[in-house]
Amino acid sequence: MAVIESQLDAQSDAFKNNAKLMTTAVDEFRGIERRVIETAQAKAPRYVKKGFIPPRERLSLLLDAGMPFLELSTLCGYMQEEDTDGSGAGGSCITGIGYIAGVRCMVSVDDYLTKGGSITPLGGKKRLRMSTLAMENKLPLITLAQSGGGNLKLIGDFFGESAQSFAQQCRLSAAGIPQVTVVHGSATAGGAYQPTLSDYLILVRKQSTMYLAGPPLLKAATGEIATDEDLGGAEMHSEIAGTNDYLAENDADGIRIAREVTQKLGWNKKQRLHAEVSYQDPLYAAEELRGIVPEDSKTPFDMREVIARIADGSDFLEFKGDFDNGTLCGHMEIQGQPCGVIGNNSPITAKGAAKAAQFIQLCEQSGTPLLFLSNTTGFLVGTEPEQAGIIKHGAKFIQAVVNCTVPKVTIIVSGSYGAGNYAMAGRGMAPRFLFAWPRSVVSVMGPAQAGSVLRQVAEAKMARLGEITDHMRASVDAMEKETIEAMEAKSNALANTARVWDDGIIDPADTRSIVAFALSVCREADERTVNTNTFGIARL
Repeated sequence: MAVIESQLDAQSDAFKNNAKLMTTAVDEFRGIERRVIETAQAKAPRYVKKGFIPPRERLSLLLDAGMPFLELSTLCGYMQEEDTDGSGAGGSCITGIGYIAGVRCMVSVDDYLTKGGSITPLGGKKRLRMSTLAMENKLPLITLAQSGGGNLKLIGDFFGESAQSFAQQCRLSAAGIPQVTVVHGSATAGGAYQPTLSDYLILVRKQSTMYLAGPPLLKAATGEIATDEDLGGAEMHSEIAGTNDYLAENDADGIRIAREVTQKLGWNKKQRLHAEVSYQDPLYAAEELRGIVPEDSKTPFDMREVIARIADGSDFLEFKGDFDNGTLCGHMEIQGQPCGVIGNNSPITAKGAAKAAQFIQLCEQSGTPLLFLSNTTGFLVGTEPEQAGIIKHGAKFIQAVVNCTVPKVTIIVSGSYGAGNYAMAGRGMAPRFLFAWPRSVVSVMGPAQAGSVLRQVAEAKMARLGEITDHMRASVDAMEKETIEAMEAKSNALANTARVWDDGIIDPADTRSIVAFALSVCREADERTVNTNTFGIARL
């Protein structure tokens, strides 16, 4: 055992101030999530009268009671696109990983109570991310569909790429990963392809409709007059066109059938049974994680303090602990699941990059998943680092991160800047899962640095042209200020999660349970064998 002895003083004024700031940030994003739900629920009564079950109630009926559900990207689109007050966050869909009839699944529920479930560019990005997670982790994808389709005001911004989601559905089917869709309302034009590209389709009698052109468009285009039911009703698709597979009597019955289909997949019949593993909880309270990150981002902190509060028994076997303390590497277990850890205590040096690259190769050799705990200003710069081969060693670090095949889980604990974001398995490096703590920052560089760089460039240009006037200085001052403000607005945790740069902001106190869940998803996927085919399942 190599138990970490915490040096954190939970009674100090600094800790209490850090915890207060983090708690405020946690309350802020939880408050936004609640407001989105409350705004949607206020519209529910008039739909309930028509026989529609509200989206979150549909989700509850679909999932196994009492089993964990990890909701993802809850704040997608926050204060972006047409969300002017924050109440439209979430991308008009509820997504996450949960259990259905004992099977761990990726779940997507259209939130028709938020902007009619219409799909914006960021909402489409969230949906594509969910199908990617289903592919990578071999999770059946269960969708409860009731969407207004693409947002016509914004579709010009993303139509050229909109087929990516349909292409991914085709790949999922060919990869042997089942997709089950219940259409609760209308599915029109492009929206009709999502359910029909699924492997199993469930329509609701007198409620579901699917067609490429609805009655108004049909009349305008051809002059033909047809009813909803004749053109694309559930009974027509079940009895005449043969598009549908299962006909449900109402909303709840459709969800019941989806659960039964999932159960009949026999998805776990070949899975290896694992003996229950006993493990020791960390020696320090999870709530103390809120007090670790300092108020001033320039103030360093020891990532071992984070590890001590998420590792089983606070046991951490450090790798090359005397060779560059700035990049932290080592082994631990989380709820009995082994993982290698790479964390930051300072900028990444040539030595730190070389150590991390070697450690990744060792984890690859042993098949050990990697957990990245990111708090880095990036790679160290200067004459000495350059002569030490920082570019060469940094490139090998990044190459190891990209090419290793073991699962990668990333937590943006505090800062994630520049190429340090790449090395620490940021979004562009495609980790299996990526979560962010509140108050974290992802940016090419610090806002003050960016402002200073542009200021120096502008002043050098003006100096070449002659005397610098007071008006010119004022203009440079304004440019520097605007740059700092713009970068601060676009690099904070809420702005990053809104653009789906992560899979969600999490409470630091939940880090251990979320990482453990993610690791178990990855392990189950890597042990699973699927029956692939060439073209996916054709709907005949």
